[in-house]
Formats: sequence, structure tokens, C-alpha cells
Amino acid sequence: MHEGGRRAVVAALLANAGIALAKLVGFVLTGAASLLAEAVHSLADTSNQALLLLGSTRAKRSATRSHPFGYGRETYFWAFVVALVLFLLGGVFAIVEGIEKLRHPHEVEGLGVAVGILLVAVTLESFSLRTAIHEANQVRGDDSWWAFIRRSKRPDLPIVLLEDVGAEVGLAFALTGVLLARITDNPRWDAAGSLAIGVLLVVVAVILVIEMKSLLIGESATLADEEAIGSAIESAPGVRRLIHLRTEHLGPDELLVVAKIELDATLTVAEVADRINGAEAALRAAVPAARLVFLEPDVARPELDRPEPA
Repeated sequence: MHEGGRRAVVAALLANAGIALAKLVGFVLTGAASLLAEAVHSLADTSNQALLLLGSTRAKRSATRSHPFGYGRETYFWAFVVALVLFLLGGVFAIVEGIEKLRHPHEVEGLGVAVGILLVAVTLESFSLRTAIHEANQVRGDDSWWAFIRRSKRPDLPIVLLEDVGAEVGLAFALTGVLLARITDNPRWDAAGSLAIGVLLVVVAVILVIEMKSLLIGESATLADEEAIGSAIESAPGVRRLIHLRTEHLGPDELLVVAKIELDATLTVAEVADRINGAEAALRAAVPAARLVFLEPDVARPELDRPEPA
């Protein structure tokens, strides 16, 4: 996990831990279903950040004989757990709680307490969201926010961003439900707020499951990185052309690069090794994330000029 991502995760963890405690106290005092749903939401978010930090720590372990390419994908695994288990469990709990309160309405007590706690939660979540936006802006470049979430190879910032946006929307649902329950004297509005929070969590979970599954299976480098790698290889001394290239992320900042390059057929073995080493150095300078590089030398053959199948 890069430093900006760690700051965003730690900020979110501290904010959500405080928010979860406040919401639980609010639920005990008021009996508001939407406050309980939001408390579970914040507890899930707090656990999420703890798991992201655990994943980043475990991903730093050195390669072993049984895992020769290292443990970089641990980051993606724990992010997948965050999306699949915690979000879905939080969402299902909120939906079940909402349905139960629809069937057996419970009047919301202590409106001022509930509203006050929710407003404090909005303030803390805004601090966490502001931190996440600031750190994401350092790395997203010209991408839109949706494109950044879809294309980022680092799961920490997209998860925190979606968590914080979901939390702000969920708080709006909870606040609306509590206020409408008191204004209309109908506690089912509070239950409706809990249901809305549950649906929101499930939607966010589905988005994250899809994105983390793709990273866990293995995604290629970005188009910009692949172009930089290709240019570096072809500009290296002694390389006639790049025949084909394959890349895969072994972790957020660790790339596997496999390529076949055309060299002069008259080169000696020592000269071939020298050309390959030069090309490796050039591509690593262009894309530092290229940690594992395998270049296969070849010579011009007619069959190599045929385009690869789509």
C-alpha cells in the first residue's frame, strides 16, 4: 500500500470506529432501526480498513519456494473479502432489520439525540472522504472518478472512496427516515431508511466484488504502461523489434513482464545476454513496477510476421 493510500485507510478507520460507537449509543437511546443499520454499516467499514491494512502488511512478505512470485495478491484477496463478506453481511443485516421494523414498527425516541449523532457522523465521514479524495487526486491523473475506480490497480483508495460515499448517502437515508418518522408519526419511515441503507450496501458490494475479482484473477498493466514498456524495449541497443508482450499485475505495484524480442541472428551468446540485460534495464527505468521481467530472444521468421489471433 502506497503512503497516500495508507493515510486514507487510517483516516477512514479512525473516523468509522468513532462513528460506529456513537451510532450504537444512539440506537440504545432511541431504538431507531436506521441508526442500528448505520452502526452495523460503520462497524463493517471499520473492519474493512483493518483488513486492508492486514492485506498490505502480508503482501510485503518475501517470495518463498512455494510462492516464488511473492505475496502481492494478498492485497487483492483481502480487498475481495471486504467486498464479499463485510459489505454483503452489512447490507443483508440492514435489509432484514428494516423488514422486521416494517412488520413490527417501533416508535423512535429521543429525536434530538438521533439527529445529533447522525450530524456528527456526517462531519466525521466528510473528513474521511476529503482525505480519500485528496489522496486519490494524486494518482488518478485525467481519469474520471468512475474510470479511476474501474482501472485502478490499487484497491485501497477505490474501496475507501466507495465506502465514504456510501456512508454519506446512507447517513442521508437514516436522517431522512428518522425525521419523517417523527413528522408523520409513522415509525415505518425509520424502517424504510434501514431498507434503503441495506440496498445501498449491497449495490456497493456488487461493484467491489466485480472489480476485486478481476484484480484477483490477474489484470494486465495499463495501456500507458504497456506502451512505455514496448517503447523502452524497442529503443534498447541491439533490439530490432518487439514481437509480442504480455503483462500481469502480481500486486498493486508489481508487474510481471514477459516478451519475445527480435535480435540479430549473428550475435554471440554473450552479446545476446548483453542486449537482453540492456532491454531489461531500459524497461525497468521506464516502468519501475516491472519487478519480474522475462525476455526471450528470437530472430526474424516469416511466421512471426503473421498477426496474433484476437
